[in-house]
Amino acid sequence: MQSDATHALPIEKSRGHLLRILGIGFGLAVTIGGTIGMGIFRTPGDIAGGLPNAWLFLGVWVAGGIYAFLGAITVAELGAALPRSGGFYVFAHRAFGSYVGFVVGWSDWLSTCGTLAVIAMVVGEYTGKLSPALKGWEAGVALATICFFTFLQWRGLRWGSRTQNLTSLLKALVFIVLIAACFIGGKGLIGESTAQPVIFGLPLIAALVKALQGVIYAYDGWYGVIYFGEEVRHPARDVPRSMIGGILTVIVIYLLINLALVYVLPLSEIAGKELAVGAAAGTFFGPSADTIIMALAIASMLSTINAYHLTAPRILLAMSRDKLFTEQAGRINEGGTPTIALFLSALAAVIFILTGTFNRVLAILTFFFVINYGVSFLSVFVLRRREPELQRPYRAWGYPWTTALALLGSITFLVGAITSDLENSVYALILLAASYPAYLLLKWISRQGKEA
Repeated sequence: MQSDATHALPIEKSRGHLLRILGIGFGLAVTIGGTIGMGIFRTPGDIAGGLPNAWLFLGVWVAGGIYAFLGAITVAELGAALPRSGGFYVFAHRAFGSYVGFVVGWSDWLSTCGTLAVIAMVVGEYTGKLSPALKGWEAGVALATICFFTFLQWRGLRWGSRTQNLTSLLKALVFIVLIAACFIGGKGLIGESTAQPVIFGLPLIAALVKALQGVIYAYDGWYGVIYFGEEVRHPARDVPRSMIGGILTVIVIYLLINLALVYVLPLSEIAGKELAVGAAAGTFFGPSADTIIMALAIASMLSTINAYHLTAPRILLAMSRDKLFTEQAGRINEGGTPTIALFLSALAAVIFILTGTFNRVLAILTFFFVINYGVSFLSVFVLRRREPELQRPYRAWGYPWTTALALLGSITFLVGAITSDLENSVYALILLAASYPAYLLLKWISRQGKEA
């Protein structure tokens, strides 16, 4: 491996610059904390309802993990070679130019803010269930959560990164304890038949596609460290290690959780449960299980909210630097936080909560969510061909086959997303068409500002 020195950016300590202070510990924390969220609590029940077979149920989690792993070993090459903060936008802009970069950056930022709003609302919902005094104040709790983490990030990167490290560690420990409890108190029911008939043919294929969509959403977040490329002390070394180590940790936790679920309960008792983990915990925690699991879910989601508060502003920061967003979004405070971009991101999440539009926005942006993966995988091919001299301290394992397989998975997933939700896919295409005049307008505003 080549020296990090050729890829490391100067450490900036003065006011108005990002701070290169992050290590592999943060990289692992933001990957684990940004990935393990409400998906693992809600998705197993949905999948069990469509796949009434324990081995199929476990198999889709393995398949989703393989896809996420292939994505990580591929995108890690870009993260090590192009250590800029900003996420997928940075790679799309470098490989395909300003317009594709604009579409990827804008959709990534909106979906991050929308997801932030959804998770904050779930925190509010669970808090209302735990505390009758807060019943009916779900939106208020969600808004307070957004505001609290906005203030925390405004204090600086050190505050945000330490919070991420602590909450992600606690999250991992909680899941390890929960998994151990399931295996100790479980009944060994893996593979036990259920009352539901096993499906075959096209219905089985449709159920598998739908299940894989849910699983891939649950794994979303494996790329978290790429949003902080120039803030990582040794990006050539730590970005690949963070991504690969982080996703392997998540895969192990997810597989153990789902293995524990089917070890404790028949699949028929997991199917349709909003909190399948709570149903499993009920076998040994008794009536208090739901309360315990909801409290754990809130703690888990706070870590994810912190991660999204960190990532969203850096997308706008990167776009601002390339004159694809207002110049003011490039302002950074002494603590290394893009303050204007942070407040714009928080404002977007607040608007989503107050208007109740986050679910529709996320459904529409699913189309772009998958495209962003695919564009990044394609970027590896494009840059390998066009910029062979680009220093690559880490190269994707098994290239081009692993990268091609990850790209094929994205295309398959995209087709499934379109066919399963045609209405919102049409809205996404309309939004894509509208993005070009918006792009031209921003370019014109940027030119006018420069001339002035």
